[in-house]
Amino acid sequence: MVYDRMSDQPAFTSGGETYLRVPRIESVDQLRAERPDVVIVGAPVDWATTHRPGARFGPRAIRAASNLRRGAYHLGLEVYPLKTLRVFDYGDAEMAPGDIERSHAGVKRKVREVVDAGAIPVVLGGDHSITYPSASAVAEARGPGSVGVIHFDAHADTADEAWGVALSHGTPMRRLITSGAVPGPNFVQIGLRGYWPPDDVWRWMREQGMRWHLMEEVEREGIDRVLDLALEELREHARFVYLSVDVDVLDPGFAPGTGTPEPGGFAPRELLRAVRRIALETELVAMDVVEVAPPYDGPAGVTAEVAHRVVLEVLSALAHRRAGRTPGPVTG
Repeated sequence: MVYDRMSDQPAFTSGGETYLRVPRIESVDQLRAERPDVVIVGAPVDWATTHRPGARFGPRAIRAASNLRRGAYHLGLEVYPLKTLRVFDYGDAEMAPGDIERSHAGVKRKVREVVDAGAIPVVLGGDHSITYPSASAVAEARGPGSVGVIHFDAHADTADEAWGVALSHGTPMRRLITSGAVPGPNFVQIGLRGYWPPDDVWRWMREQGMRWHLMEEVEREGIDRVLDLALEELREHARFVYLSVDVDVLDPGFAPGTGTPEPGGFAPRELLRAVRRIALETELVAMDVVEVAPPYDGPAGVTAEVAHRVVLEVLSALAHRRAGRTPGPVTG
């Protein structure tokens, strides 16, 4: 028997388990035939991390945490997301453990297939390096300069390199800018705090026209006021929105299962409120949730649980819009 190692997925991928037990798509032809609204894609990469590894197990953990029934009803939005939207799971992108470039190519290819099928890709990371290939695929499909990124994170991820590695999880936003995929003014970052980046990186960010809202501004002004500003800033430059959520934007008391925890962050209630409003009020064309590292999450799996709810909150908001309801004040 000949064993084809190159076509065999690594053991840490999700196998046949799907997000919220939605149907699984096995091929590009099936993807096109099903005409989905939203497609889940796993990106189990963590060989671009600079501190604690483990995010390769993130997609599997998020899928496992999504244990609600298909009839789940959103109390605030009064909608059944999975009855309103056609949601499928396309499995994990093809991985080459230890090879960042080949793994990124697998992510980009998978996301582009979803976008070309007319669906919204929801990418489960994996470390934050996967935003570079994922958002690049979306930007290429939507047109130059048309996509903006709303980025929730404790860290700006705008380094030029990390120990000589240009595709680190600390560099994806710079790679998107320097590659031309997403211009600097099309970025708005929310929740930054702590002791990174250094001043030279801040200067580079200013030179690119990036905008950001530090965690202390969220504390002072409140999340709704910050979102008012962020959405106004983004609308000046971008038609479409790519939402990227690093779970370390949350305080590690709520999300310990991540590679680079940073005290002083969001509570889950604030984050869920924020992503719900973004999905209600913008032309959201893709999203990712990254840096869930189950080895540090403890037996309760609280980080994977909140990551799953971030995705479900967005799906519910998209379903609310699909049902033809006018977005009103966000409550709860």
